[in-house]
Amino acid sequence: MFPDNGHHTPTERAVEVHHPTPITPAVTPAPMVPLQPGTIPAVASIVLPDGRIVTGYAIEPTKTEPVAAKPPVSRAAVNVALGGIGFLAVCGGLLILTTFITALTALITQLITLAAVIFGGWIAVQVFSGSGHSGGTTVNIRKAVIKRNRFYQ
Repeated sequence: MFPDNGHHTPTERAVEVHHPTPITPAVTPAPMVPLQPGTIPAVASIVLPDGRIVTGYAIEPTKTEPVAAKPPVSRAAVNVALGGIGFLAVCGGLLILTTFITALTALITQLITLAAVIFGGWIAVQVFSGSGHSGGTTVNIRKAVIKRNRFYQ
């Protein structure tokens, strides 16, 4: 299937080995130097009851801060009380505001009703009064003849 390449000699290549060059960092970190305490604590030795000796640095006991005195009433209770007072003040103001709006609505309703009663009474007097001149122009029409867009009596 493939042609026979027997007449060619295999080529020999030289073996090349590649050695990567490490990249050195541009900035080298400073060596870690342990920090010395400002004062060297004193060395203490303790003899245990079984005869062993333990040597080490003495550690000063921690000083606790004084606890502040608690007030007789907690802050949360004061805040709740102040919130209740503020709520009552707001509710009182809202009650006054709604009372004022209700009274104003009642006044306007009464004024509209009064105007309707007065105007309706005036209309009724005008309609049902039989005496006097009604105030309009009265035209009495008798037998008339209209010829050629002219009015004759």
